[in-house]
Amino acid sequence: QAQLQESGGGLVQAGDSLTLSCALSKRTLSNYDMGWFRQNPGKEREFVAALSRPDDSTYYGGSVKGRFTVSRGSAKNTMYLHMNSLKPEDTAVYLCAATLAGDFRSQYSRDTTSTYWGQGTQVTVSS
Repeated sequence: QAQLQESGGGLVQAGDSLTLSCALSKRTLSNYDMGWFRQNPGKEREFVAALSRPDDSTYYGGSVKGRFTVSRGSAKNTMYLHMNSLKPEDTAVYLCAATLAGDFRSQYSRDTTSTYWGQGTQVTVSS
């Protein structure tokens, strides 16, 4: 079974930059629509960014648009989230997801059990 693994989280100060990585084991990501989400305890999962086939179109949640950039690695089994101008409200566990169910603008893709999810990486932004 394919597994997703995030890395790159940590503690940073407001205004700093950070890049998260997401790798898919055992297969290439090139066939999947990809996405980043974030979640805090007791809150709903929030859409952050989507990377959509076939041309790697990108889409962003309103709170990160203009500050975050999602990209696919040249090796095709890695996705990145470049985060600039970080704010304390960006603090969350960041999760990556991969699906064959359609891009992550769709609620169906977010909810279907066929979507793969990583375990998450903690990002903490201090003021």
